[in-house]
Amino acid sequence: MTNQYTYKTAFILLFIVLLCCFIINISLGSVSIPLEGVFNSFFGTSTNESWRYIIQNYRLPKAITAVLVGSGLGVSGLLMQTLFRNPLAGPFVLGISSGASLGVALVILGSGLFGGAFAVLLTSKWSVVIAASLGSFLVLLSVLIVSSRVRDTMAILIIGLMFASITGAIVGVLSYFSSAAQLQRYVFWGFGSLGNLSWQEILVFSGIYTLGLILSIASVKALNTLLLGDNYAKSLGLNLKRSRLFIIVATSLLAGTITAFAGPIAFIGLAIPHLTRLVFNTSNHKILLPAVILFGSVIMLICDTIAQIPNSDYTLPINAITSLVGAPIVIWLLVRKRNLMF
Repeated sequence: MTNQYTYKTAFILLFIVLLCCFIINISLGSVSIPLEGVFNSFFGTSTNESWRYIIQNYRLPKAITAVLVGSGLGVSGLLMQTLFRNPLAGPFVLGISSGASLGVALVILGSGLFGGAFAVLLTSKWSVVIAASLGSFLVLLSVLIVSSRVRDTMAILIIGLMFASITGAIVGVLSYFSSAAQLQRYVFWGFGSLGNLSWQEILVFSGIYTLGLILSIASVKALNTLLLGDNYAKSLGLNLKRSRLFIIVATSLLAGTITAFAGPIAFIGLAIPHLTRLVFNTSNHKILLPAVILFGSVIMLICDTIAQIPNSDYTLPINAITSLVGAPIVIWLLVRKRNLMF
């Protein structure tokens, strides 16, 4: 009863922190908007058209994207760490990010092979998103086909890493033969970005995200059972192949979609599950899953607020900020607690 009360209190506090971070993220930027102006824009009573336009078309979509990216990467990282029982596993260990990077590289770095209007079409925004999605899906399909022939979970991890190496090598060859302008665009995509999505893109993004989240919630019981080991899970009647499939597909939907729309975001998927375990001191996924969603959203909003440098026209790469801000926190917590709960 005491634990349940503690968890409820922690969830309420986390939700309040999330709301505060969300509002602060919207109010800060190159143009500072007071909190009163933010609330007035939300309720349609703002008399400042510039503030209302900035919030509705730029800052609100970016804040929503930060919540989706942070929570999605946190959940997919939790799924992978539990499936492989490896604290260093993240959402991209199966080569999903590398597959997306290969798809984008073929579009951006390979666009020079085509001329005229076709090259312009290839480098449009939606073509990059579709290419990243197809790349991650093809790698996922390859991993699933190969993994269906192996029984060992660790073998799936190694297969995913090998696919990542293959796609990385192809990207390296494409980079070698590309122009400086093409390389610059590809590098900028690799920095990650939360601020380039329209409402239409957010709608598509959130739809796929919701599907991945539903599969993750459906896998909670299997995740708790997998903590006991494959053999014990089998003895309890768990269908290992089906559970693995659900977990891998859920991770791919979340991580693949995030990479397609926001680029490869580092640190969050690896570190958020550890932060959540250390703070909540539990390995029960019924507690961890919603906690990871809240934690991931909060950390991503904080990192984005730092990255956009309030009252400045400059914006730092979100990838750099997530690592610079988050890595020291994780190191401090791990040294203090020394417990990863695996």
